[in-house]
Amino acid sequence: MKPLQGEAQREVLSVSSRGQITLPASMRKHLGIQPGGAVIIEECGGELRLKPAAVLEVEIYSDEQIASWDLEDELSPQERLQILQRMQRS
Repeated sequence: MKPLQGEAQREVLSVSSRGQITLPASMRKHLGIQPGGAVIIEECGGELRLKPAAVLEVEIYSDEQIASWDLEDELSPQERLQILQRMQRS
């Protein structure tokens, strides 16, 4: 029987000698957890909560790259004056 929307699913899991658990396939599928996927575990008031995690790729930029973008985006004195004038009118 499938749980109703918002109804909790409950399973009893065994912890291996290495401290590992296996998430039931039905729960992984329901939550969209793929093999190799990340999850977040948190302890809250004596309970463990396990949630799917989103992993985002992060790119780190060098100081030189950032400086070059700053130069490319730099406003001319005329552009700066026009923007200030528009802001004062509104």
